Amino acid sequence: MNIALSPAETLRTALAALLDGLPPRQAAQAVDRLIANYRGETPTDAPILRDRADVAAYAAYRMPATFEAVRSALAAFAGAVPGWTPASHVDVGGGTGAATWAVAAAWDGVRPVTVLDWAEPALALGKELAAASPALSGARWQRARIGSALQIGSTDLVTVSYVLGELTERDRAHVVDAAAGAARSVVVVEPGTPGGYARVIAARDRLIAAGFRVAAPCPHSAACPIVPGEDWCHFSARVSRSSLHRRVKAGSLPYEDEKFSYVAATRLPVTDVSPAPARVVRRPQIRKGQVLLDLCEAEEQLRRHTVTKRHGDLYKAARDADWGDSWPPAEPGNYHEIRQ
Repeated sequence: MNIALSPAETLRTALAALLDGLPPRQAAQAVDRLIANYRGETPTDAPILRDRADVAAYAAYRMPATFEAVRSALAAFAGAVPGWTPASHVDVGGGTGAATWAVAAAWDGVRPVTVLDWAEPALALGKELAAASPALSGARWQRARIGSALQIGSTDLVTVSYVLGELTERDRAHVVDAAAGAARSVVVVEPGTPGGYARVIAARDRLIAAGFRVAAPCPHSAACPIVPGEDWCHFSARVSRSSLHRRVKAGSLPYEDEKFSYVAATRLPVTDVSPAPARVVRRPQIRKGQVLLDLCEAEEQLRRHTVTKRHGDLYKAARDADWGDSWPPAEPGNYHEIRQ
């Protein structure tokens, strides 16, 4: 009996097959050069992925983490638009296509997919990997300059992940505006650093100005309540490492945590969108008989709530709550008691 693999498992298998035999030292040298760029600190007007060695190193170093971060963001978005499935998808600056795999993990089915990137080696390798996925085998891999000249055809969903940090401020604005003009829904993901968060907030502002409503992570479309320079909104995704991945990254643990910031916004009707009542914006603190939850709330404020044993089922839910989760759970129980 054939058992269908999940997109995550299929991607892991495809990467292992592709990178089998790649000298770890060669990959590590390329990774060293790429780290600064993919942390979003070096705007450039040239492709970062220059040749197949660069692309293979990027795939080993970044693709699993990018996939998990985007998948987490899309899961929150899908939870806010439970009746909607994108009929088409454009991935801007998609490189080897991690976000396309994440979309396939978030929503079943086959849809037209286009990956736009300016690095031909990345597009070629992404196409190779996508051949392993029925949902992506027909994707279009199209060379395009990601910047002020970018044009995007009409589509249901545009993803822009780990791209804005590579661009000048002017080009960032154009890319976000082009996505807003083309799509019903836009998801932007950046590294979970103060700089990445600032780029996400700037994109969020432009999307709202273009008529979009924020579906996730924020429970509202008003101004972010975080004081600039004092904190930043980010989340964490657990990434499983293969043995090859550990060798390339010189790591010993079987996993790592990818920190990311994101915004998911949509033009869908108000009746189709149910943002979280509140969002857990820090890792919950579990103490004896109580759980401390830091929440971003629909009232456009950040507040810490203490959930204790006297709250019954809500306390059990709080103990299971994770960073980035919607709060309260589907059955709110006595949530009003802890908001007093």
